[in-house]
Amino acid sequence: MTTSVNPGSGREPAPPWALLAELTHACPLHCPYCSNPLELARRSTELSTDEWTDVLRQAGEMGVVHTHLSGGEPLLRPDLERIVAAAEGAGIYTQLVTSGTGLDEARLAALTAAGLRSVQLSVQHADPRAADRIAGRPASFAAKERAAALVRRAGLPLGLNVVLHRDNLDAVDALIELGVAWGADRIELANTQFYGWGLLNRAALLPTRDQLARARETVERRREQLAGRIDLVWVVPDYFDGVAKPCMGGWGAVSLTVTPDGTVLPCPAAASLPDLDPPTVRDHPLAWIWEHSAAFNRFRGTEWMTGPCRSCARREEDFGGCRCQAFALTGDAARTDPACALSPDHHLVREPADAGRSEPPPYVYRRPGAVPAPAPPSPPVPTAVAAEG
Repeated sequence: MTTSVNPGSGREPAPPWALLAELTHACPLHCPYCSNPLELARRSTELSTDEWTDVLRQAGEMGVVHTHLSGGEPLLRPDLERIVAAAEGAGIYTQLVTSGTGLDEARLAALTAAGLRSVQLSVQHADPRAADRIAGRPASFAAKERAAALVRRAGLPLGLNVVLHRDNLDAVDALIELGVAWGADRIELANTQFYGWGLLNRAALLPTRDQLARARETVERRREQLAGRIDLVWVVPDYFDGVAKPCMGGWGAVSLTVTPDGTVLPCPAAASLPDLDPPTVRDHPLAWIWEHSAAFNRFRGTEWMTGPCRSCARREEDFGGCRCQAFALTGDAARTDPACALSPDHHLVREPADAGRSEPPPYVYRRPGAVPAPAPPSPPVPTAVAAEG
């Protein structure tokens, strides 16, 4: 390695250990919280099988040991088995991140034979009708239930990923119970991050503080009950806590993302930064991109910081927060993340979080062809959940 974290810093970036491989932006679901960019990559621009094979070979040589095969919906790639085999050949642990739609016994058997190690299944709600409405696709919940059963029968580790928001936070207990019933080894309860379609739908998705408080108490209670059985993860909602989270463990610090067209990013949302000029694997080797590219060195370390971040005691812990969120809310990726209570722009997250709309607007779905199930009448908060507040 020959490139500094920042010009003049004298520090070199450690090799990455994780790769998010976004194989396609095509997806059968239309989730309004999707963090993919508003301008999705066309199928005609996607990397070929041979190109993905080479990317994974290079990643393994760099020291990457884990990859999420994601999208969109990676099962829409007919060459997914060959991509899995390429990762296995490069010594990289593979996790399929999927909606479950389109997964059948034969496909899973082929993927397992190719070297697939685990599956992470997205779930929108514990109630089938509500789940289909959020996903914008009828019968999507039933497909997930079938997929979970297939994964367990195949003997693969199963994780559930639930993006939490106003429409499902009151169902956290039921969602955890669903994971138990489906045999999940890990349940990730990830409060919505407002990028891409999620930012577009922020007014509809932002929960109330009371919802978050009840959900947090529920997670703590269930974590104690399930200790040693299920890994229960709660991803902090930074709009409400006043503490910025480190971007992917630090910009260009532990992970890289390769998008469907081969663009390489320090984090999945960095495509939104208009002057980043990210490199592609079609033009440069992956190691050169990680070590030398201006895009990956731009916000590494702390020397780029201004304002309260430069003198903050937490600057080596949160790295100024999320660069993409800073840009989305202020127009300047170098500003302190407004999620931080010390940011001069903190009002940009505090005011929406405090608004507490009684009637949120309807979703703008990820795809114009979405056909959601009709919304049922809003039920009262279950007594057991209300008592925790």
